[in-house]
Amino acid sequence: MTRPDGAEDAAGRRIGRRTVLGALGLGAAGVVFGSRISSFVDDVLAPLTDHDPTGITSYLPGAGRFRIYSVVGSEPRRTNADYRLRVDGLVDHPLTLTWHQLRTELPQTAVTRDFQCVTGWRVADVHWRGVKVRDVLDRAGVKQGAGGLRIYSFDGAYTESLTMAQARRDDVLVAHEMLGKPVTRAHGGPVRLYVAPMYGYKSLKWLDRIEVVDHLDQGYWEERGYDVDAWVGRSNGRGDKPT
Repeated sequence: MTRPDGAEDAAGRRIGRRTVLGALGLGAAGVVFGSRISSFVDDVLAPLTDHDPTGITSYLPGAGRFRIYSVVGSEPRRTNADYRLRVDGLVDHPLTLTWHQLRTELPQTAVTRDFQCVTGWRVADVHWRGVKVRDVLDRAGVKQGAGGLRIYSFDGAYTESLTMAQARRDDVLVAHEMLGKPVTRAHGGPVRLYVAPMYGYKSLKWLDRIEVVDHLDQGYWEERGYDVDAWVGRSNGRGDKPT
């Protein structure tokens, strides 16, 4: 049980009242001072998250007012040099694409849209750059009978799904840049999925594999009650305005 003079982490260790108040104060400062304090959090404090025994860094704001989530309680790491995207399943030519190939060998697309979380927060006018999922699929060659995609994160737990029609939209990207710079580890880099017209849980972080399948399976959050078709404003009972 949390006491008035402090808190406990998941392992029951005591967190001092000053630590809690300090973190919450920094969160408030992020609201007041905007991107400067948020950039400090992303660049200096976010790398400490994996080594934080208290879990207090989860209270800190991310750059641009994003809130950073991980279903495994940490942020997996792959360098640009180590990164590989596998594309397989019902394809003519299974692919393994490096970070460099994604930036140089496939047509590049830029999209600027709001990022909307199903929990209610929104970040306006986020600039993304990457490769259309459609172009990746065309390079692999999709076989007859393909019904959609099953998509995997290299965190080992998170999965998502898209119908073939959804995946072939112009605003669905394998994204390697965000806000004018390479996608950071905290935001799902080196490469993540970005599904512009849907809630953020469809934009899978730490993209590892795209499997072309004959039928759709539920992803991580769909298995926990979220909608498979997560159109902003038209799913999950919310009244958000589509972007």
